[in-house]
Amino acid sequence: MMNEVMSGGSKSAARARSTQEHEAMPVLDPFLLEVADAVNATLDLDELLERVSRLLQKIIRFDIFAILLLDAKTDELRFRFSIGHPQEVVQKFRARMGQGITGLAAQRREAVLVNDVTAEPRYIGSVPEVRSELAVPLIVKNRVIGVLDLQAPELNYFSQEHARLLTVIASRIAVAIENARLYTRASRQAKILTVLNEISRELTAILDLDRLFQRIGELLHRLIDYQMFSILLLDTTGTRLQHRFALRFYEKVQIKREIELGKGLVGYAAQHRQPVLAPDVTKDPRYIELNPETRSELVVPLIYKESVIGVLDLEHTRSGYFREAHVRTLTTLAAQIAIAIENARLYERIARQERRMERELAMARQVQYSLLPPSHPKLEHAEIAARFIPAHTIGGDLYDFLEYSLGQGIVLGDVSGKGAPAALYAALASGIMRSTSGAEPSPAEMLAAVNASLNERRLEELYLSLLYAVWNDGHRIMQIANSGLPRPIHCRDGKVRRVDATGLPLGLFENAEYEELTIQAVPGDVFVFYSDGISDAPNRAGQFLGDKRIEQVVATHCRSSAEEVVKAIFDVVASHSEGVTHFDDATVVVLKVKG
Repeated sequence: MMNEVMSGGSKSAARARSTQEHEAMPVLDPFLLEVADAVNATLDLDELLERVSRLLQKIIRFDIFAILLLDAKTDELRFRFSIGHPQEVVQKFRARMGQGITGLAAQRREAVLVNDVTAEPRYIGSVPEVRSELAVPLIVKNRVIGVLDLQAPELNYFSQEHARLLTVIASRIAVAIENARLYTRASRQAKILTVLNEISRELTAILDLDRLFQRIGELLHRLIDYQMFSILLLDTTGTRLQHRFALRFYEKVQIKREIELGKGLVGYAAQHRQPVLAPDVTKDPRYIELNPETRSELVVPLIYKESVIGVLDLEHTRSGYFREAHVRTLTTLAAQIAIAIENARLYERIARQERRMERELAMARQVQYSLLPPSHPKLEHAEIAARFIPAHTIGGDLYDFLEYSLGQGIVLGDVSGKGAPAALYAALASGIMRSTSGAEPSPAEMLAAVNASLNERRLEELYLSLLYAVWNDGHRIMQIANSGLPRPIHCRDGKVRRVDATGLPLGLFENAEYEELTIQAVPGDVFVFYSDGISDAPNRAGQFLGDKRIEQVVATHCRSSAEEVVKAIFDVVASHSEGVTHFDDATVVVLKVKG
């Protein structure tokens, strides 16, 4: 959806200008890749916003531009980056949801196009000569984080095409902005933690709980000459303290007794969140005897993020042994010890989760591979080979073969993103194609059907680049339609050419149309379909393998079998990328005409 206010000027002139600008705009797919490369290349928010402004200049020439971000505490939009706005406006401007054009875009969660701001009562003026405005919300995970705002002194300066393109681009920009903001907040917290880590660097470096408890006891003994020491932690219910570590006269002992919150000196310290100093436990009615030798005791609560997680308990056989200086020392260290314990517990939880995730991902990998064709189709006049290598445990590429009465449907797809979300989206698309294939649609019809279905289930930040081909085995005819993947290669007699099949990715535009090309094949022809994980494979110098290198490999092996062509392509990828981690899934499907 896009909200548009057409007021003032000529609509026909606006349409003519929009057409001219559309013709001058960059092709969407390469531009989206350029946007992704640019915004993912930095986590510095100021540098990111500057890059965004330069990128948008390639689509729309502007002199007045702003990126406003939403303050979660006040629910107000504030300038974070601007061009052409007075400095006093930038410093003082605030807009709530629904206020002004930017607030309206944020509230409606859709682009707002105003062709004549003088006729729009909600317009808030900051630059006197402005006549038209386009505001596009920045949305991450269904949450508005800000607005892109462009203004111009001409009437009808912006077009619907501008709004549609900016809406697509804004989703990628929004993710990058949110990542940069998270990185900034994390960096700020890290600086604070660095100061604390200097105080208790050794403790916070220990991530094994048992070893951490042992080291805490040793370090405390250097400061306070205790005779008995315990660490008690609250259980999961938050009602009982459990002994997790205990030393008695320098020997480690096991204590299985639990103490209710509020009971005894340790329960009192935990419940009231304050240290307890008992010079003579025999005279303190709160004391619960565990060690008959104990005469004095000091208990300090362990507090992490305003929550009590347990207590430190020191005991001595001499009455009045612990003093206020000990209280201050132990209280200061308790904050650091609490952090160290929570870090270690968090590490243990993460380690358990990672082990569980590794098991689940391994199972997901098995499931994903089970969704791939178990074998290659057996055809009378052609042979087919394919290979898929995910960049991670599971990936977003897919290939499939669908039965047709006169031949074979061939599928190769690449979902934006990586990992489990991309794999699930690929499985969704695969299911849609399998349910549609019974009607034996043409390639263009299949792409249109999948696009319509994905738009009905639109998922933010996910879309599908898909190549669909139908091979008529009896007549040796190949029909191809493409929606964003690299153009297929057709090799005949050792000479290669690109099949000029292109189109917009699926799941982005509801009314996208797709063309298909028909090729009359002859014996010996080779058709090669591949995902951009092949051509974009980097080497140590950061150089991509490139389409030309793939064409050379196909030309060299054009007379080989389909399986040998697939192997040759993956061999050159492996050689080019030796020693480099792959960041994209890689898939190749090859059809070789027999004869």
